[in-house]
Amino acid sequence: MPQDGLVLDLPARDIKAGSSPGVDCPLLVREIPYRDPLTAFAPWAGQPLATLLHSAAEAGGRGRWSILAVDPFRTILAHGGSVTVDGHAVAGDPFAVLEQQLEACRQSIPPDLPVPFAGGAVGFLGYELGQVLERLPARHGDDTDLPDMAFGLYDTVIVFDERERRGWILSNGFPETTPIRRRLRAADRLQSFLDRLEAAPAVLPPPHAATAVWRPEIERDDYCRRVERVLEYIRAGDIFQANFTGRFLADRPAGLSVFDLYRRLLALGPAPFAACLSLPGGTGLASASPERFIRLHADGRMETRPIKGTRPRGTDTEEDDALARELEGSVKDRAENLMITDLLRNDIGRVARIGSVKVPVLCGVERFASVHHLVSVIEGRLKPGLGPVDLLRATFPGGSITGAPKIRAMEIIDELEDSRRGAYCGSVAWIGFDGAMDSSIVIRTLTVTPDRVIAQAGGGIVADSDPAAEHDEMMVKIRPQLRALDGG
Repeated sequence: MPQDGLVLDLPARDIKAGSSPGVDCPLLVREIPYRDPLTAFAPWAGQPLATLLHSAAEAGGRGRWSILAVDPFRTILAHGGSVTVDGHAVAGDPFAVLEQQLEACRQSIPPDLPVPFAGGAVGFLGYELGQVLERLPARHGDDTDLPDMAFGLYDTVIVFDERERRGWILSNGFPETTPIRRRLRAADRLQSFLDRLEAAPAVLPPPHAATAVWRPEIERDDYCRRVERVLEYIRAGDIFQANFTGRFLADRPAGLSVFDLYRRLLALGPAPFAACLSLPGGTGLASASPERFIRLHADGRMETRPIKGTRPRGTDTEEDDALARELEGSVKDRAENLMITDLLRNDIGRVARIGSVKVPVLCGVERFASVHHLVSVIEGRLKPGLGPVDLLRATFPGGSITGAPKIRAMEIIDELEDSRRGAYCGSVAWIGFDGAMDSSIVIRTLTVTPDRVIAQAGGGIVADSDPAAEHDEMMVKIRPQLRALDGG
């Protein structure tokens, strides 16, 4: 094990698209003392494209790695049909541009590296990027002032292992292109990050005190009528399931930062895929997502874990266990989960090796801070020659927040919901320069615009759904987000 302060100069290798591995290039790795990721992130919080991917709760082995991705050397933004790289318009759709920028920096990482991520792209894809992939309606205008997609490319990152309580700074020297220049940049960046960390306070002051009044975009009776309309589509044979959601809106309190709001949300519901993203113009995302979207290993192994089926946590152990058993035995919730599992088997099957797609877990009960969920696991192996962006193209947006069949469900969602979803129901992701990836579904999330805060939640509507019960389930899911600002 490296001692604190020791720098390992590891022989990573450049990999050029379509060619064999290239020359050895530096990857500097320094082990540092573990510290709370919130205090470590604080010196950068609020800077453009400063992102904390925060494993704030353990969940079946998924709550392990926290990643600080700050001060990117390149930015990729998509908004309104245009894509920019470092502020300059470029040709191509957002997925193609992201893939091109990653391919220009391909690099393997040593197999004995103690962390899964040593630099790459970190950011989010908004739900409406599905319109790039399929012919879908676009009835709603943008009311969030957030990009449709925002990624930074990061040459230096900080990674914490929440299980082992260890930490590392990793620096690879991009965007320099020669080994000597990359080595010099890697060393300089590593030291600058270390200096910034050491100057940070060990304890954070309490988050900004702020409250707001939430307004439902769709009132309860109207919500139930729209659920009934989804049921009419199901009875007519248009779909088997659709994920219908509603929004709550609040005026953004003066002086409230995205980081403050994230800390307040996290205290109410820690989650394995929590994230705080600072975006241009003081906007951003505060997410406490429990749901993995897609994980891809550099060797092609992939996994998705859809969530469908929800019950609240009990007030004591007896009630809690009873609610978990009720969920596990619910025919309606199991059918809801099964349909989405089958959809995702089909989605990843588009890019998987034939015969590799398996479902090792179907409708397993998992416990989170405020709810129980039914979670399934689908695994496969990516076809040779394909990469993480190919996998995103095949599966985005996630089936658990669309419905089945996916395209028709998304058309009905656009018809019945009052607004664009924006970042909500999209994905927060990291994509390594070695081709590995992990990502979440953007649920249990607060979207912060210049003048508003937006909360959103919903659920899968199936043939035996009860509209009033669906509204109640939506309120169970959204309550922690509302409490982050209503003082309750």
